Amino acid sequence: MDQKKKKDAYELMLLQFQGLLETESNWIANLANSSALLNETLPTTVFAGYYVFDGEELILGPFQGKVSCTRIAMGKGVCGESAAKNETMIVENVKTHENYISCDSAAMSEIVVPMTKDGQLLGVLDIDSSEIGSYDALDQEYLEKFVEILVASYKA
Repeated sequence: MDQKKKKDAYELMLLQFQGLLETESNWIANLANSSALLNETLPTTVFAGYYVFDGEELILGPFQGKVSCTRIAMGKGVCGESAAKNETMIVENVKTHENYISCDSAAMSEIVVPMTKDGQLLGVLDIDSSEIGSYDALDQEYLEKFVEILVASYKA
């Protein structure tokens, strides 16, 4: 997808997402619908979903994709590393990433965005693509905006 089409798709997705959040306040429902929206928006997606932090480790939350890893220790895999560092991680080729945990052999690249509110880790957004090099700075910009909107709707 060229950059213009990708940006347009993200802009539309953010508008749709804000609409979804206007009519629903339940965190689980919003995670579920937002994972479906991400899956529909990003054409090469093989996994779009969340790992929720339980105070000790990341636990699989709502997602779209095949059966996946259910528990990820902090610092382990791209999700655990992103959560521990509290920074977005883009992995161009998961097969060459030293700390990668393989949950689906179809995944070739990955982006993980941490979700924090008031300094507290809530979890991570995890998206995997069937193509190498799917994610770039534009994806990071829009997915961080997406997470910011999502986290603003979170009520403990």
